[in-house]
Amino acid sequence: MPCYSIEGVIPVVAPSAYVHPTAVLIGDVIVGPDCYIGPAACLRGDFGRIVLHRGANVQDTCVVHGFPGHDTIVEENGHIGHGAVLHSCVVRRDALVGMNAVVMDDAEVGEEAIVAASAFIRAGMKIPPRSLAAGVPAKILRELSEQEIAWKREGTRTYQDLTRRCLASMQEVQPLNQIEADRPTLKPPAVEPLIAAKRG
Repeated sequence: MPCYSIEGVIPVVAPSAYVHPTAVLIGDVIVGPDCYIGPAACLRGDFGRIVLHRGANVQDTCVVHGFPGHDTIVEENGHIGHGAVLHSCVVRRDALVGMNAVVMDDAEVGEEAIVAASAFIRAGMKIPPRSLAAGVPAKILRELSEQEIAWKREGTRTYQDLTRRCLASMQEVQPLNQIEADRPTLKPPAVEPLIAAKRG
């Protein structure tokens, strides 16, 4: 993976974490056990510290950065969806930040809260635990249901399993030039989109 020190500060990655080879880690970045960092994610600890606690995931093309002297923290089982941007904020335990959402400086996403896809969390905003925030700028819409919280937990467990799968079997290869006759298929995880879970 592209991993860079700055002023002698070197990123730290726990042995049980998986960081995709195209992700970039710079400086004061601490990736805890069982974390997943997806392709093309950028974690720039060149101003403030970035800390990912156990079991957190930061998916493909996310950007994590912060102001000097301000930490950016994703607590245990935090779940950061594709393309999200975190800047000098805190994502509390078991919270989810949806795809392409932006969480700004000194904002806090409470425990087990969900930030909807493409939401904009303004600087200093505090999202209460177990709440749904959505919109541009985001507003607190309502308290989450037990079904929604259970769905989030299952999605995070799926990424923790992906961490183990990647550590065990992912490798760079050359593509085939045609489909094999006996092409294997991946075993799909049990998790499904929230909209499908609500229908059932």
